[in-house]
Amino acid sequence: MGNKRSLLLYPFSILYRLVTDIRNILYNTGILPSEEFDLPVISIGNITVGGTGKTPLAEYLIDLLRKDFKVALLSRGYKRRSRGFRIASRSSTAGELGDEPLQIFLKFPEIVVAVDADRVSGIKTIIKLHPETDVIILDDGFQHRRVKPGLSILLTDYNRLITRDYLMPYGNLRENQKNRKRADVLVVSKAPQTVSGSEMEEITKEVQWNDNQKLFFTSISYKDLIPLYENSASERPGLKEMNRENHGAVLATGIAAPGPLKAMLERYFDEIIHLDFPDHHYFSENDIEKIRTAWKDLISQEKVLITTEKDAVRLREFTNIDESLKRSFYYIPVVISFLNDDKHEFDNMIFEYVRKNKRDNRIP
Repeated sequence: MGNKRSLLLYPFSILYRLVTDIRNILYNTGILPSEEFDLPVISIGNITVGGTGKTPLAEYLIDLLRKDFKVALLSRGYKRRSRGFRIASRSSTAGELGDEPLQIFLKFPEIVVAVDADRVSGIKTIIKLHPETDVIILDDGFQHRRVKPGLSILLTDYNRLITRDYLMPYGNLRENQKNRKRADVLVVSKAPQTVSGSEMEEITKEVQWNDNQKLFFTSISYKDLIPLYENSASERPGLKEMNRENHGAVLATGIAAPGPLKAMLERYFDEIIHLDFPDHHYFSENDIEKIRTAWKDLISQEKVLITTEKDAVRLREFTNIDESLKRSFYYIPVVISFLNDDKHEFDNMIFEYVRKNKRDNRIP
């Protein structure tokens, strides 16, 4: 997403706002109905097109809740090649589920992960097939107004706050930024860990709709290299133990904002060739050949192939990659942390909501 904008697109943004405003008015007035459910539903969403960190937050919530509750995640399965309701299994592919739902299932195989473009139908199907479910996490659910979640979490990227953006196609907003008032919780994601308290206060004043909304700041951090092909990987020191000199990497990404990852890797590698594919890109044999060519073009003595965890679920499906490449192919997971010592407050808020709204806690 570049910062250059064509004024020729601005009139189309006005038309887009008209359409989205009318739609929201119809839901706000009840002309178009929203459905509630008798179990906790936590919606994670954004107003901005592109990566704001929804998947790392979803994984954080799953990890937080899975020991005490039966957790299910429902996604639309963006850019999947299947239709209707699908539930994840060990044989699922990225084409069937979408890359992010499959990534989550592979990390948390004990939970229910399902995809359905019709979220109302999807929730009902999960409850029917898995009546033991205690809580459903609704991925990318902010614009899906047919479901009224019990707790709505809205993310905005620190580097492109929704209050400083414009509606599509002139900008990157899916709807008027004033609709952030629908959220119960606001999360300013991807903030630097060094952000000052005064800057947090200024951003809070700018972004928070009212004092009833909770607002948190999170930062992302990268874990160490994990082999893409477990049986083929060679032992290699962690990033922090690497000597930057004479180390090179091919970075292959299909995510919305690869800049921070590339900047992090530049601290550890003297040479980087970045193959920047579109977000949610389905890799082809030609793409694998581009990766192989870039690998050969590296002049460093020690070299590795690196991708993101989301891209890994698609790249792993290519089993005919040369063994030498397999042994040097790794991915880097992303995790979030709460700034300003707010982790305890956030965790307690989530636990309290789920416990109070579990079906066996409700009075008939």
